[in-house]
Amino acid sequence: MNPMLQNALPAVLLLAVMVGIALALKWARGRLPGLPASGAAAKGPSMQLLGSLSLGPQQRLVTVQVDDGETRTCLVLGVAAGSITQLHSLPMPAAAAADSAATSPALGGFAARLAQLTARKDPHAPQ
Repeated sequence: MNPMLQNALPAVLLLAVMVGIALALKWARGRLPGLPASGAAAKGPSMQLLGSLSLGPQQRLVTVQVDDGETRTCLVLGVAAGSITQLHSLPMPAAAAADSAATSPALGGFAARLAQLTARKDPHAPQ
């Protein structure tokens, strides 16, 4: 037997065994109870980034919508290099979010929510 082939044979066999184990684990993952199937995402609250504002080289202010429907919540987060801090949390009623989106189509996400929260009624305006 060729000495070069004799030296490469154990490495090729080990590679074949490792590929076989990987394929067997992938096959078993979809069939074992309690494990998510291949490609299935973990079920948790849905999240959507509403907006982001840079405050410095490594600091950002981020608003995130968590969940859907009646349980929607808007989180205001402070993000720095190595930490995320919840600054504020407020529920987002479905009707109020739909109204703010309809009244200000040019404003999206964070800007629309900020405009809604900072809107003040004019005391001299007719009601």
